[in-house]
Amino acid sequence: MPDAHETQLAPFVNRILHGDCRTVLTQLPDACVDLIITSPPYADQRKHVYGGVHPDHYVEWFLPIAAELKRVLKPTGSFVLNIKERVVNGERHTYVLELILAMRQQGWLWTEEYLWHKKNCYPGKWPNRFRDAWERLLHFTKQKQFKMFQEAVMAPMGEWRHERLKKLGANDLHRFNSRAGSGFGKRVANWIGREYAYPTNVLHMATECYNRYHAATFPVELPAWFIKLFTEPGDLVLDPFMGSGTTAIACIRNDRRYIGIELVEEYVRLAEERIAREQASPNLYTFAENGVAYES
Repeated sequence: MPDAHETQLAPFVNRILHGDCRTVLTQLPDACVDLIITSPPYADQRKHVYGGVHPDHYVEWFLPIAAELKRVLKPTGSFVLNIKERVVNGERHTYVLELILAMRQQGWLWTEEYLWHKKNCYPGKWPNRFRDAWERLLHFTKQKQFKMFQEAVMAPMGEWRHERLKKLGANDLHRFNSRAGSGFGKRVANWIGREYAYPTNVLHMATECYNRYHAATFPVELPAWFIKLFTEPGDLVLDPFMGSGTTAIACIRNDRRYIGIELVEEYVRLAEERIAREQASPNLYTFAENGVAYES
């Protein structure tokens, strides 16, 4: 028999909720989600969709949302925020840095920062900088002990290991400490027989966009990577700025439940259409959707 907590959650789970997340989030019970991953509108971006938020007011706008996210996140959960500073009057604005500091004051722990390297970033030329090829993925938690499954995202080591591990020197057979005095060391022999290694905190993925009229371009593989890292099958994932449903698709493909919130009715419809196709023919639809990656 489901407990009261699950009964309260039932109307929201595996649904895209149409509305402003500032209102919808207040309807969710405390400590109910295992992972929050989202890409909110960047400052002064998506004006035609979300109205735009001036960089000087971005922290003030986002902090009440962050407070609600902190309330609904389980103590062992994680919050991954995809965000990037924009250029204002020829220099990078500091609203992202200010937001990190403000969220720490709110009680969040800024546990880690991952970088998304966009392999097919938009080309261009500017007089004082080069094109943006990366975005931040800020990892916040409520406590130092949180759920993390590093083995779930291990990466193939590559063919280089065969030659490197074929003939080991004396320093490879025991822990060899760095001569720089950093305290770091390695034992190369530990890698013999291994096919996979732990990844870095830089994720190399191309942008993709199911709906070319939607400004958010992260690929399904991006939320899927964090879903595998921070949750288990059956866990609940929240995206308060769901857009055209990318996080929901990642959840379905990885046997997780989801709650999506989206302000724009058109995007709710697009997300529901994607989900319906994914559930009807997951293998065929996965193959077809992967074919829409393009430079953006």
